[in-house]
Amino acid sequence: MSEIDTVSDTEAQAVMEKSRPLPLRRLGLSGKLLLLTIPLVAIAGMLIYVPAIANFRMNRLNDRLAAANTAALVLDAAPYGMVPDSLARQILGSIGAHAVAIKMGQQRRLLASADLPSAIDHDVDMRTMTAWSAIVDSFQTMLESGNQTIRVIGPAPGGAQFIETIVDEAPLRAAMYRFSRNLALVSMGIAVLTAGLVYVALHFLFVRPMRHLTANLVGFHEDPESSARIIVPSQRGDEIGVVERELSDMQRDLVSMLHQKSRLAALGLAVSKINHDLRNLLASSQLLSDQLASVPDPRVQRFAPKLMRSLERAIAFCQSTLSYGRAQEAAPDRRMILIEPIVMEVRESAGLASDNSIGWISAIERGLSMDADSDHLFRVLLNLVRNAVQALEGRPNGDVASRQIRVTGRREGTVAIVEVSDTGPGVPVKAREHLFEAFQTSGRPGGSGLGLAIAAELIRAHGGDIHLVEGTIGATFRIAIPDRPVELLTVRNERARA
Repeated sequence: MSEIDTVSDTEAQAVMEKSRPLPLRRLGLSGKLLLLTIPLVAIAGMLIYVPAIANFRMNRLNDRLAAANTAALVLDAAPYGMVPDSLARQILGSIGAHAVAIKMGQQRRLLASADLPSAIDHDVDMRTMTAWSAIVDSFQTMLESGNQTIRVIGPAPGGAQFIETIVDEAPLRAAMYRFSRNLALVSMGIAVLTAGLVYVALHFLFVRPMRHLTANLVGFHEDPESSARIIVPSQRGDEIGVVERELSDMQRDLVSMLHQKSRLAALGLAVSKINHDLRNLLASSQLLSDQLASVPDPRVQRFAPKLMRSLERAIAFCQSTLSYGRAQEAAPDRRMILIEPIVMEVRESAGLASDNSIGWISAIERGLSMDADSDHLFRVLLNLVRNAVQALEGRPNGDVASRQIRVTGRREGTVAIVEVSDTGPGVPVKAREHLFEAFQTSGRPGGSGLGLAIAAELIRAHGGDIHLVEGTIGATFRIAIPDRPVELLTVRNERARA
């Protein structure tokens, strides 16, 4: 089996190495841009060359017709139309033609001729020449070999219908080759310059910013918790500038979130270390509270059960490690509970029953009940009341009316609502956006930033909602928990009776 496993691992590694792209085959963005620019510029040069060579041939033939028209005027001006052969040959040689003829009415007149070819190879009528035929004839002329003859027909001056001249094709072909060579050299120089300018422009506009983004992403991936790796956006107003700014904001949020997660991990590790010892201490305290329950003192009999319940809650918290971010909260054990006793227990646990410096107002509807977990609701209200106490501790000790905590409760249909408000300075505007996130304090010293986060998690587990009420004196937090459907309560009650 070991040999088979070794062979299979070797084959798998070989397949993976073959599937990896070779470094030499990889082209960067600059190389791809250069390879894309060169053929595009070449295509643009070709698109310029095709009409240019056709236009050159037409201009050349039009020049021959213009020279033939001039020669025709000279020959026609001779007395009695008699021109010596030597003079006719000189005139035809100067215009590079074998013959010049003109048609007037029904008469076709040969003005001069010399060394006429036996046959005419091509006829070119400049009067009916189209752009496509000019292009086709131009390439046909360049692809031919030998010295063919061309009869060129064009409009004539005066009252003549047309003028025609016979010329050799070889000089025209040679001139077209020279023009093509010169145009190719000029086009090559322009293409190289254009490609360079396009490459440089695109390199500075797109390639360099993309390289900067790529390098930043690679560096940020190596150390995502370092604030120094956050990209510094430029002042560009285009899409790349938008990407830089959005990437900077995303990296900044990610760094903050990773720092927060690191703190949560450290907090969870610390809780796991002290959990064992703290649980033992609480168990010892629970034993002492059991002994206190046997003391006949009325005051002891009054507070001992509450002390025992507090210790039981603390032990349960330690056993389940209910540190925020370390473990998930247990599902709520919901049942219909009275709210007023829980509110009074919260007041005593917060130490406000014997504290006359902070006023306490309880406005709970008589017999108001809520479909909730009593322990979860107690923790939520205790966190809100402690936050209110911290907010009021910063105010001077004066009139009790200026230092009050008010707890109200009412029912709106199937939703039970509890509000906890204080007359403190309120929640700063900057802290409201992330108020229910872990380690996001409201700016008061001494807060851990976990109370509201835990409260929001517990309320959401009930399918309810908790939020800060706007436009109130101090801070007012509203808790709304809807009742469960009647069918679920009925089934649960039937199971409990069974």
